[in-house]
Amino acid sequence: MIKVNARATFSQEGPFKLTTIERRNLQPHDVLIEIKYAGICHSDIHTARGEWGPVNYPLVPGHEIAGIVSQVGSEVTKYSVGDRVGVGCMVDSCGECSNCHKGEEQYCLNGNTGTYGAIDRYGKYTQGGYSTHIVVTEDFVVRIPDAIPLDAAAPLLCAGITTYSPLRHWGAAPGKRVAVVGLGGLGHMAVKIAHAMGAEVTVLSQSLKKKEDGLQLGADHYYATSDPETFKQLAGSFDLIVNTVSAQINIDVYLSLLALDGTLVNVGAPADPLSVNVFSLIGHRRSFAGSMIGGIRETQEMLDFCAEHNIASEIEVISADRIDEAWERVLASDVRYRFVIDISTMGNE
Repeated sequence: MIKVNARATFSQEGPFKLTTIERRNLQPHDVLIEIKYAGICHSDIHTARGEWGPVNYPLVPGHEIAGIVSQVGSEVTKYSVGDRVGVGCMVDSCGECSNCHKGEEQYCLNGNTGTYGAIDRYGKYTQGGYSTHIVVTEDFVVRIPDAIPLDAAAPLLCAGITTYSPLRHWGAAPGKRVAVVGLGGLGHMAVKIAHAMGAEVTVLSQSLKKKEDGLQLGADHYYATSDPETFKQLAGSFDLIVNTVSAQINIDVYLSLLALDGTLVNVGAPADPLSVNVFSLIGHRRSFAGSMIGGIRETQEMLDFCAEHNIASEIEVISADRIDEAWERVLASDVRYRFVIDISTMGNE
């Protein structure tokens, strides 16, 4: 086993502590990655605090990983030492079911293996990117184009693909009217990507305090959802609404903003169930849908798209000893727009 430094939480309450974890010795198709940067995702907080189910502690979160290949297994063909690579929300799948064969490993019928908090095919709990190194089979590693800085690339491995996938699937393009609910870590990427796809983009946020940011990121319009007039003014306006918030919202009110055959797709994942009145759907043949990250092929497509369109995440880089502070700021929506851990500081106390 390979011993590496990491930051782990040992309970729902935290805090993070410097620790040592074990990575498996390289199998023939494995890649050892020296992690340079790891993004902080709201999912890390939900998971570590037990909001999405039981947790096996200690837990090392992190599924927005950017780094450099430092060693490869004997049969690896896709990567070489020195390559710039990334790892996202999953590190394996069965590879045999119909969804895996379609390149939709995130929907593996036998369950994909999460980058942290899952049990891998070797019977070990996976640990994530708040660490100095990770071992991943080459089929679940993606190449980061030279045009994207590694620190700004890290959040693309979750926030980027989580928003790119539904925008692509539901056809964001010139002539399409797309609304993005929330301008946070996910929302700011949705705005950038939808704009690059040529759609007319509207941000729906609680207030107008981030309006200037939203317009600079590529939004054409920006409205405050705290103003009841917003929902009257925009009724029936959108072909696609991407809801990025991980909190309770009134789904029926947002469905009223959809045009005929429009879709509201949820990518935020609140801990509690959301309710919907069926009459909000049947009146204009509207759809309420969900989307979860993307497959490996689509993730690489997203990275190449971002490189072509000069897209990267807006980030604040922090040292590893500030993870607890960063988590509290995420919960307070006090980040524009993604925290990224500089893993070279992992040994700092």
